[in-house]
Amino acid sequence: MTIRRIHRRGALAASAALAALALAACSVTGTSGNQATGGSTGGGGQVTLNALFMKQAGYSEDDIAKMIATFEQQNPTIKVTPTFVAYEALHDKIVTSAPAGTYDVVLMDVIWPAEFASKGLIQDVSSRFPSSWKTDMLGGALSAAQYQGKYYGVPWGPSTKLFYANTDMLAKVGATTADVQTWDGVLAVAKKLKDAGVVQYPLAWSWSQAEALICDYAQLLGAFGGQFTDSSGKLVVNQGPGVAALTWMKKTLDDGLTNPASPTMLEDDVSKTMASGQAAMSLNWESTFRDLNDASISQVVGKVAVMPTPKGPSGANPGVNGSMAWAIGAKSAHPDEAWKLIEFLSSEANQDQFAVSQMPNWKASYQKADITKTNPDVFKAAGQAYDSLISRPEVPNYTQVSQILQVEIQNALLGKKTPQKAMDDAVAQANALS
Repeated sequence: MTIRRIHRRGALAASAALAALALAACSVTGTSGNQATGGSTGGGGQVTLNALFMKQAGYSEDDIAKMIATFEQQNPTIKVTPTFVAYEALHDKIVTSAPAGTYDVVLMDVIWPAEFASKGLIQDVSSRFPSSWKTDMLGGALSAAQYQGKYYGVPWGPSTKLFYANTDMLAKVGATTADVQTWDGVLAVAKKLKDAGVVQYPLAWSWSQAEALICDYAQLLGAFGGQFTDSSGKLVVNQGPGVAALTWMKKTLDDGLTNPASPTMLEDDVSKTMASGQAAMSLNWESTFRDLNDASISQVVGKVAVMPTPKGPSGANPGVNGSMAWAIGAKSAHPDEAWKLIEFLSSEANQDQFAVSQMPNWKASYQKADITKTNPDVFKAAGQAYDSLISRPEVPNYTQVSQILQVEIQNALLGKKTPQKAMDDAVAQANALS
């Protein structure tokens, strides 16, 4: 969140049984809360772990505070000092702090393991990784921590953007969610909504020059049957599907179906636009559903449906892989304690307790009625979406490639270049880096 994520407000409801489960089992490997993995706190002395979190993750800061409190209660010799930064600042924060070993534990996006591992910024944790996790975790989540066959972290929930539709608005033009299962259907309904005066701009997107733009483009690219790179790792978005997806995006702006402010909007802006009733449909992360049903910040409580992303001309409808993962800083002075914290945070018990905020990365969680009932709409939509995920370019210089794509996609959206010219320029610049 990927991405790319929305700031969350408010504590989440979880059953007492789940809370008890989390207290009883802080480690998915079955070890007790006071046993370190591969090391100790050094003779019982107090250890402070500095952990870098993301403000915009599905888990709210209140959720994180509760997790840390439980961990520290079970591990009295370990104190966790959290730092929260916006997603847009997270990458650079990790990179610039790495030489000094500022953070023992960092939260990284699925697009960063190649860069961080190749630069020696995070530790290879393959030897710590229990073999059972490789079958017990969802594959889409596992990929968030891998690079060249090794594990450089532990997944912290799978994630993708889902499609949100205001069913009250749709009903005013005789439409239902069945009519927006494809992108052609979305445009047809959007036109009806605009023509009927139900809403001026039916669609809202996070198309600001940021990673959010790449996430939206990725889902449309996949729907049009494309991929970012070929088998050699070269960018190929200037070919048919890549150009067609961008042309589609530009046309929604030209036709007045997309909010013209979209090229300046991030996911939080899109959520607020939906929550205020100024948009009928949008893509956004899983926890958006919770926000849209929070009466303290939303005017559309109970009026929005969530579903997998619509299908494109190719018949495909992949979600963008927005999974996150915990990694240990390469220069952490307390790698064993850091691993212990990661085990706790990523454990099935901990993730189950906060399933309303973020989908768990454990397969078993999706078979537990007491878990899925906490957020049935999102569990149903996300469960389908995780079957098909499209990855952004898995290259060590991803940040540079992403920035090039952001600029060129915006050039097309703002009418500075044709979609074909923008993608030709993006491919030429990106492939020249390698």
